[in-house]
Amino acid sequence: MKENLKIVAVEPIGITEARETELKETFAKYGCTFTVYKDRKEDSETLAQRIADNDVVIISNIPLNKEVLSKCPNVKLLAVAFTGLDHIDLSYCKERNIEVINAAGYATEAVSELAIGLMLDVLRKITRMDADIRQGGTRNNFLGTELCGKTVGIVGMGAIGKRTALLLKAFGCNILAYSRRQHLYYSREGVSYVDLPTLMKESDIVSLHVPLTEETYHLIDANMLKLCKPNAIIINTARGNVVDMDCLAAMLNENKIAGAGIDVYEKEPPLKADHPLLSAKNCVCVPHIAFATHESFDARIDIVKNNIIDWLSR
Repeated sequence: MKENLKIVAVEPIGITEARETELKETFAKYGCTFTVYKDRKEDSETLAQRIADNDVVIISNIPLNKEVLSKCPNVKLLAVAFTGLDHIDLSYCKERNIEVINAAGYATEAVSELAIGLMLDVLRKITRMDADIRQGGTRNNFLGTELCGKTVGIVGMGAIGKRTALLLKAFGCNILAYSRRQHLYYSREGVSYVDLPTLMKESDIVSLHVPLTEETYHLIDANMLKLCKPNAIIINTARGNVVDMDCLAAMLNENKIAGAGIDVYEKEPPLKADHPLLSAKNCVCVPHIAFATHESFDARIDIVKNNIIDWLSR
């Protein structure tokens, strides 16, 4: 068992005063101190100062590189309050024997629901209709498109992809899936596993749920996008660089793809004013909010706490 260590949350991650007290009391049972910073700072100098001589660091999706970690020799554990780890210098952590544990599963429901929300928004033009009525407009013979009966291709059948598939089944959708592994339960539930080109060709909606790795960088590139039906829409709540954004924007503007719902980008918002998706046709853009709900943040704190306790107890 590890004892008498310093634990720091370098950002608030939704920790209220009550949760802060709870965490201090919990970690004190292991002889550990706990500090939480109440604002989010992403510059290297501030991060290094906040991590300083702490042993355990809680951080969400703030990029954490070798430059910062090399100034913090006591770090033994990164308790990442996030699912993805592509913002962490994992090679340097391995070199330093810094263990990295993510908060897997905390936002499964939240991300799945937003993916479907984006589908509905793009199909029914909710955002556009809201803007129109605020400017004195009417329906003006507008007709939307229903989600029911559509073929949805799920790219990546991890926890979020699986949950999204089941929710879409309740909407009456036909589900195709591209995944490294096939899951018998989901096959029995009517999910058809296919290769990626087949999924892109046959889907009315393509929803992305893969992590960002060397293999998935621009997985949805020009060649894949050109396979889509002209009435297809692309939903990305995974990672921005899974999609070639420039190509997607061009195909939207050329009416070769009907629409897109985007929550993630090459870098965290704010986006530059000339980002290609901001001026693309029928593209609903939101500022990386899929994971951000009251419920998911509460779950995330519990997962991070339990991850640290498990690590301390070894």
